[in-house]
Amino acid sequence: MVDLPIETIFEILTRVPAKVVGRSRSVCKEWYALLSTRDFIRVHCSRSLVSSNQRVLLIDDLTCSVHPIIFQSYDYGPRSIVTLPFDHQNNDVSILSHLNGLLCVCLNHTNELLLWNPTTTAFKRLSTPDSLGIYINNLDAVGLYADDADDYKVLHIKRRCGVYESYVYSRELNFWRNIPFLTRQEYLSPNFYWSPGTFCGGTLYFTLCECWVGGTNVVICFDINSEQFKEISFPPVPSTGFVQGVLVNVKNELHMFATTGWFEITTDLWTLKEDYWIKLFTIEMDTKPFEILYPVTWFRGYKGAVFVETVVSPSI
Repeated sequence: MVDLPIETIFEILTRVPAKVVGRSRSVCKEWYALLSTRDFIRVHCSRSLVSSNQRVLLIDDLTCSVHPIIFQSYDYGPRSIVTLPFDHQNNDVSILSHLNGLLCVCLNHTNELLLWNPTTTAFKRLSTPDSLGIYINNLDAVGLYADDADDYKVLHIKRRCGVYESYVYSRELNFWRNIPFLTRQEYLSPNFYWSPGTFCGGTLYFTLCECWVGGTNVVICFDINSEQFKEISFPPVPSTGFVQGVLVNVKNELHMFATTGWFEITTDLWTLKEDYWIKLFTIEMDTKPFEILYPVTWFRGYKGAVFVETVVSPSI
């Protein structure tokens, strides 16, 4: 292998299973550096996008399990039980954000944030003695992202006692730091609900929705390079009923499923082009909002689920 060009090694290792890649990082310094680059992770992910690699990770009251997806019947296959590597209680683990197979979760009995790699079972607690890394459901927002130096980071937006604060955790430095956060005073109201962050094209996106008919709905953007926040408009959907937006990154383009109505529900799929929303299609459903199955990254509560793949994800 030492006689092979690095390009050939790259082509070989981007085609092997994720766990083999994890073991291969220990071969030598050159392989560790190669297998840790964002280009390697991106290519490995793209070559792993086959039906046999698609999995759903489900966390319920008592168990954590991984299910293959049967695309022909739109169903799950037999589950494999996953042992949670950290101390927990029943109804305890909420999935808040995910990126490249790495999960940011919250332990509900302590409110601690953790980074967890289900493939390797490695995890890291993010809480500190001065109460950083402590997450309060329905008040806070969390998003995972990776910077240009391949450092995986957590953005934590905290709403406490009428004040917003924002902090960034660096996995490389194992350190939280405060960054400026400017937003409108009315967004401090507990009637505003934050979505988890969705990372796309160098920006973390959050929906911020007011929880009543005709309320204000906006999208908050965090530029990971300048570390500046800005607000862009929500898609132009009717505000005569329930409104909810779910953000999804599809091939590095931001999309939103925007749901409106009450007894007759309409869901529009929108895509973002230079801060403007373009509608792609509409789905009409005769149901109530709480009966809709939303993408799992929106879910907040005592249970959790996330779509995962058996691909390379960062070590912790």
